[in-house]
Amino acid sequence: MLYKTIILKHIKRALFFFLTLATLSVSAQKVKIDGVAVVVGKNIVLDSDIEKFKQEVELRSEGKITITDCEMLEELMQQKLLAHHAVVDSVVASDAEVSSRVERSIQYFAQQYGDIDKVVKAYGFNDLEDLKKELYTVQEENTLIEKEQQKITEKIDVTPEEVRLYFNGLKEKEELPQFPAEVEMAQIVLKAVPTNEEEERIVNKLLEIKNEIEDGSSFRMKAIINSDDPGVTSNGGEYTVTKESSFIKEFKEMAFTLDIGQVSKPFKSEFGYHIMQLNSIKGNTRVASHILMQPKVPDDELTKLKEKAESIKKDIEEGKITFEEAVAKYSQDQETRNNKGKIVNPSTGESKFELTRLDPAFYARVNELKKGELTEVFYDENRSGEKMFKFIIMQDKTETHTADLVGDYEKIQQLALQKKKEETITKWSKEKIKDTYIKIGNDFRKCKFQKNWQKEINK
Repeated sequence: MLYKTIILKHIKRALFFFLTLATLSVSAQKVKIDGVAVVVGKNIVLDSDIEKFKQEVELRSEGKITITDCEMLEELMQQKLLAHHAVVDSVVASDAEVSSRVERSIQYFAQQYGDIDKVVKAYGFNDLEDLKKELYTVQEENTLIEKEQQKITEKIDVTPEEVRLYFNGLKEKEELPQFPAEVEMAQIVLKAVPTNEEEERIVNKLLEIKNEIEDGSSFRMKAIINSDDPGVTSNGGEYTVTKESSFIKEFKEMAFTLDIGQVSKPFKSEFGYHIMQLNSIKGNTRVASHILMQPKVPDDELTKLKEKAESIKKDIEEGKITFEEAVAKYSQDQETRNNKGKIVNPSTGESKFELTRLDPAFYARVNELKKGELTEVFYDENRSGEKMFKFIIMQDKTETHTADLVGDYEKIQQLALQKKKEETITKWSKEKIKDTYIKIGNDFRKCKFQKNWQKEINK
């Protein structure tokens, strides 16, 4: 029972993303495939939404739990109730917040499908702007829901005594959760730096291409032939840019500096060197094309860099220098260097990673490590194409285990806090249902809900 409860809580937190996916699926079809399951305020839930979200629950629980149509509908009604009262309470979702969520969604979809054009086609939209317009509507509602939840629970906290009582309650019912294996790691990174001569060669090449384009050559063809941007084969180097876009600062600034048709001088970013041409202006949106060229590092320099990393690793293993001292002296990754090499989980902002959720290649490197052991030196590249060699130390490792109040206090505290917040939202919901218009479709009127959604039937 606890496993199902935890999964459902996880689903509630992730439901914003599921709503995005399922709403896109329904919207893209441009027709209402099924009937309306329920109306909450001015918000509707379709029969097809329920089936979509049920599949997501089963997928995320790896088939370990199933959820009924009635249970899923109640989860969705809860979200729609929050969305409705966010508007009533004058909660505001700013354009910057919503646009940022849209860009993150676009990036995620593009990563999953390999190409944003494939996303547009898969969901049946006319073009990228059509997809963004629909995403904006979805993410605006998601933002309102999130802010309304925060507003309701902003003063909620738990005391140590409440945490202890929550833990003991689970223990008495034999419902203590199993916490997965977790690891904490730190790294030393040595980056391959191109020579000044190589950077000068790249700039001169881009100047040459710029002159050829200004003399009439096709920017798109030059991009396809010369650009190191992996997306160039599908988009010819063209991107739609707003000030809220997640593009790097230099890229956005250049897009909003150029006149239509103008080709920029070469400019540098963390990805390499670019030239850009502005194609069109649509309100606060710019459509621009760029060519990216990245300086090369000779193989012999990479070999020397690897040997240096292996030498540092050997000195650590022989006790000539501590890992933290080596980080301060040698590591060139700014994010981790200033944190004694510690790697931070971008999903949580904490230093702990669930072992089984690591990238498969990364998992293979660290799975067998014991506390204090080092990986072999290995080659890596970051998202900007920088080449590097690194090695990792296993700073701490916990195996899969039943929850322990002392060792897992922070996790149990978060579970207790989440439970208290959910109880607060449940109490709020029961009050708000009384004065909110709710119409349940005939197919779901026999459902046994936890809250009085069927108030008009029970009168």
